[in-house]
Amino acid sequence: MQKTNIRRLTSLGLLSALAYLLMLLNFPVPPFPSFLMIDFSDIPALIAAIVFGPLAGVTVEFFKVGLDFLITGSDTGIPIGHIANFAAGVTFILPVYYIYKKFESKKGLTAGLVTGTVLMAVLMSVLNYYVILPAYTLFLNMPAMSAPETRQMVVLSILPFNLLKGILMAAVFLFIYSRMHVWLRRQAAAHRS
Repeated sequence: MQKTNIRRLTSLGLLSALAYLLMLLNFPVPPFPSFLMIDFSDIPALIAAIVFGPLAGVTVEFFKVGLDFLITGSDTGIPIGHIANFAAGVTFILPVYYIYKKFESKKGLTAGLVTGTVLMAVLMSVLNYYVILPAYTLFLNMPAMSAPETRQMVVLSILPFNLLKGILMAAVFLFIYSRMHVWLRRQAAAHRS
């Protein structure tokens, strides 16, 4: 039992470190605003969720954004972008985990990835409209955006960006899964026993 816990903690530490490194390899995608960056840091969290359970995936997301905030900081002094990244990651990985676990097949995984992408895009649109964009303007001492300006930013940038990000993460994860599905299932079974 203790050996299993040490192995699990070590694995979560490694996956968190990998997620943090992948977060640093972010890149903008024209025509979206430059503050919207694509990265693949949710993939290690998704692997953690599939192998060790949903709490492990959330833990990897938490440590990833925590490390990034501690090391790189934030323009606002508080982790608004990090909280947004955490919310997006959790909203993406949890539906994938639960749908995949229900069917444990490639079709189930694909359905989970589609659901995770849509839920992430919708939730992040709502959060950006009501919380994240207003918080940025407040803490950066910028003039508040009007409701039409905020709505335009969400509809033309935030929503399509998160859909694109989800599609790219899903494609990369499906590629990884096609190479590692036997190992992932074996690891998940070993963790359950």
